[in-house]
Amino acid sequence: MMATKSAKYPELVGRFIGYAKTETRSDEKSGATPSTQTQVAFAKALQAEMAEIGLINVHYLEKNGFVIGTLPATPGLEGKRKVGFIAHMDTADFSAVNVDPQLVESYDGASPIKLGTSGYVLDPAEFANLRNYAGQNLITTDGTTLLGADDKAGIAEIMTAAAYLAKHPEIGHGEVRVGFGPDEEIGVGADKFDVRDFNADFAFTVDGGALGDLNYETFTAAQVVVKIEGKNVHPGTAKDVMVNALQLANDFHAALPSAERPERTSGYDGFYHLTSMDGKVDAAKMTYIVRDFTDEALEKRLGVMKDAAARLSGDRIRLEIKYQYKNMSEVIKKDMSVIALAEAAMREVGVAPRIAPIRGGTDGSKLSYMGLPTPNLFAGGENMHGRFEFVSIETMEKAVDTIVKIVELNAK
Repeated sequence: MMATKSAKYPELVGRFIGYAKTETRSDEKSGATPSTQTQVAFAKALQAEMAEIGLINVHYLEKNGFVIGTLPATPGLEGKRKVGFIAHMDTADFSAVNVDPQLVESYDGASPIKLGTSGYVLDPAEFANLRNYAGQNLITTDGTTLLGADDKAGIAEIMTAAAYLAKHPEIGHGEVRVGFGPDEEIGVGADKFDVRDFNADFAFTVDGGALGDLNYETFTAAQVVVKIEGKNVHPGTAKDVMVNALQLANDFHAALPSAERPERTSGYDGFYHLTSMDGKVDAAKMTYIVRDFTDEALEKRLGVMKDAAARLSGDRIRLEIKYQYKNMSEVIKKDMSVIALAEAAMREVGVAPRIAPIRGGTDGSKLSYMGLPTPNLFAGGENMHGRFEFVSIETMEKAVDTIVKIVELNAK
């Protein structure tokens, strides 16, 4: 069923399928780096494959979970700027065991796609993006797990591009760095990244979505844990005594702007996103991710939450704020030549660049502030982080083309 291959890159599909079937889900509660041993095992397998395709100085860093390698410059081009390509190994917080991808050949762009025998379907009536893929070959889930194209499509594309360049020395290029890391999905993957060891002048994460996506703006982000202290007594004698923490939690959430939730925002809108809530009458806890595109706008949102807590409870609602990452555009805008390079490469391989803000973050958000400007390229995944995820083989091919062309143009 998975016999369809890319004509230009025959190993691309098989490489991706093999990666997708390898379980590498990260664990926010772990505290270790990487957060799961499955990521360590995957990194070691990638390390062997990187050496096999012709990369040198391939090494795994125990301190941060990254596996790094170098494609040497072609003779005479050693002094060119060193470009890096980075992708993450972990998958999101959704079922990721026994991933069983299925192939949809020459999709017609209109019909519902049955996801194995799960009872779930990918339907253009619900997912309009499917209509963009008429005539293309898609890889989907079987409806019981995510696919992992975020970001194993990126890994497969970088590996395939590196292998292609190693086999085609006639394509002149400077040194190319390749790096695969852990725990991007839980927001800590780049925290321990070693910029000096990676030793590139600039890089790209290959972690974007649809064909042509090119991103150098991200959210500025914080996590807010709301802890609520209640007072529990018998409900029959509760008048003027009971403080129901669950009711306070409900009141707090209702005090936030209802139009500023993820499902009601787009473009440059920020949001408040309640990701979990649990508790009883005497205590409750809520976790939010809060997002906007500038430091000032984020602080304004946090102020709204602080004001709501004070107004509702005095000191019974406590906010624990953790800043997560910043909008990398502040760094990238200082030298837009990296974006111009990516745009030129896309156009040369027949891809129309689509520059838009990421309504999320990538490792590049942190790497850029560490001194490694790192915008984001499309990898092809759609409907990511769940059972309705899919990726187009043709888009993956274009991602490989784009990586190869970036490397080639950078040397000119």
